Amino acid sequence: MTASSPSIGVIGIGLMGHGIAKNIVAKGQSLSFLKRRSAPDAGADLIALGGVELLSPREVAAASDIVILCVTGSPEVEAVCFGSNGIIESARRSLVVIDTSTAEPTSTAALRDRFAQHGVEFVDAPLARTPVEAELGKLNTMVGANDAVFAQIEPVLKAYCENIFHVGPPGAGHKVKLMNNFIAQAICTATAEAFAAAVKSGVDPKQLVRVVSAGGVNSGLFQAMAKSLDGDMQGLKFQLDNARKDLRYYTHFTESMPLASWLGEAVHQALVQACAMGLGDGMVAELVTAQEMASGVQITPAARA
Repeated sequence: MTASSPSIGVIGIGLMGHGIAKNIVAKGQSLSFLKRRSAPDAGADLIALGGVELLSPREVAAASDIVILCVTGSPEVEAVCFGSNGIIESARRSLVVIDTSTAEPTSTAALRDRFAQHGVEFVDAPLARTPVEAELGKLNTMVGANDAVFAQIEPVLKAYCENIFHVGPPGAGHKVKLMNNFIAQAICTATAEAFAAAVKSGVDPKQLVRVVSAGGVNSGLFQAMAKSLDGDMQGLKFQLDNARKDLRYYTHFTESMPLASWLGEAVHQALVQACAMGLGDGMVAELVTAQEMASGVQITPAARA
């Protein structure tokens, strides 16, 4: 492998991973990727650009100098790395595995130690932003790695990221990601509750939006949630059940220190309840629907996007 032309493998070409893979191959990097059994035609455009479709994580690792994982969470990462036909079966010294998922720090540490026994670097580099930015090559990433490994992988990260944050040593990336997602879901959960409080008390929630939009409380997340007032539940393209999973990881993280996490537990339980109501397959704005169901109020229009 040379610093300028490593062979890249991508495992997980879903909403985020597809954009990552597309930008890598479109910008001249050698790409192999794992076939999606649930969507067999998903990689046709990647093949047209010069990508090579393979059938197992083991094959992807054998063909790659750097393997990028873009799967849901720790169980999936563990299976891809050390399960049947996993990466470890063909891993060689100097291979770098970059985990872009939101994962449990304890799992990340264990995987890093297991890979180190085989001379493989395991880097945590989770993502922020949405599939829209993934397709545009404008994701954010927060990287936990030593300086030498970061310098090695930074050119690859630049293929699909606009902002790259080297946040500390190995493990720091996933920790920062969990804190980032806790803050994000706290904002979304509080916004949904405030909309319910507005309607229940006889206040037009759009008046609340006017006030918040002009002050320091405003944020992109608040504005994404505010779209629900017009029936658009897609303002934040992040699945509610994934948010629940991330907050569970966050509360496990705080418990492991230990650190009092009253708000983290409250936000987690709000997400658990919304998923228990059958809303988990929807986007995060369905927290507003959960408030409607729990409080007996009508916040959103009957017809929704």
